[in-house]
Amino acid sequence: MSSVSFRKILPLLLLWLLAACNPTRNLVYFSNLKDNDRYQTPAEAPVELRLQPNDLVSIKVSSLNPESNALFNRGVLAAPGAAATTLSSESTPTEGYLLDQEGNVDFPVLGKVKLSGLTNTEATTKMTGLLQQYVKSPIITIRLLNFKVTVIGEVNRPSTFLVPTQRITVLEALGLAGDMTAYGRRENVLLVREQNQVRSTTRLNLNDKALLTSPYFYLQQNDVIYVAPDKIKQVQASTNALTLTLAGMAITIVAAVLFNFQNIFGTNN
Repeated sequence: MSSVSFRKILPLLLLWLLAACNPTRNLVYFSNLKDNDRYQTPAEAPVELRLQPNDLVSIKVSSLNPESNALFNRGVLAAPGAAATTLSSESTPTEGYLLDQEGNVDFPVLGKVKLSGLTNTEATTKMTGLLQQYVKSPIITIRLLNFKVTVIGEVNRPSTFLVPTQRITVLEALGLAGDMTAYGRRENVLLVREQNQVRSTTRLNLNDKALLTSPYFYLQQNDVIYVAPDKIKQVQASTNALTLTLAGMAITIVAAVLFNFQNIFGTNN
C-alpha cells in the first residue's frame, strides 16, 4: 500500500474509531411500531384522581340564594385556562381550600370536612349532602388547583408544570419539557409516584408500543419523570478538561506513529 493510499485511509480509520466509541442508540419512540402497521388499542380512561393531604381545591357552591353563594364561595378561584403552565410564583394558586395533614378542609358553616381519599365525584356527593341542610338544591363544583407534574433530566426544558385539565400523558409531559435531548435514554425513563404516603418507582420504555396500554401512560398528581443520560453523556460529565486534552494528544500521537510506520516500513506497489 502506498503512502498516498494510507493518507486517504487514515481519516476514515479515525472516524471509524470515534464511531466505535459511541454505540448506536435507538432514538425513535415506539420503534417496534412498523411503518405499515395500523396499531389499534382500546383507549383506557385515566384513573380518577383521589384527593390527598396538602392538595389545594376549589369548592364552588351554586344555588338560588345569592347570600348563601357569597358565604360559601369565599376563596374560590375562577376556572383556570386549558393550557398547562410552568410552575412559578406567579402561576401558583394562592386561594382555595387546602387539605391539612389529616385530609380535612375547613369549610364555612360546616367546619372541618374530610375529603382525602375521595375522588372529585365522591367529594362532590359528600359536600352536596352536607350542604343540603343549609342551602336548597345546592350544586357543588370541586376542582384540584395544584395538579402538577415534574420533568427533569435529559430534556430541553426541565421544569414543574401545572395542569389545569387534571389529565396529561407521559408524551404530553415530555412535550411540555421540550422533548428529550439526543442523550436521553428513551428505553429507561424513571417515573416516581407518591400515593397514600407511599413512594414508588417504575421504569418506562418509550421505544415500546406497549406503553400505550400501560397504566402509567397517564400521569397523576405530583408525578416526577426523570430522563437519565446515556453512558456517553455520563463520561463527558465526569471527564475534565485535562483528560480531554490528554486524549486528544494520544489520538494525535497514535495517528502520527501509524503514518510514519507506514512511510518507514511500508512498501510501495
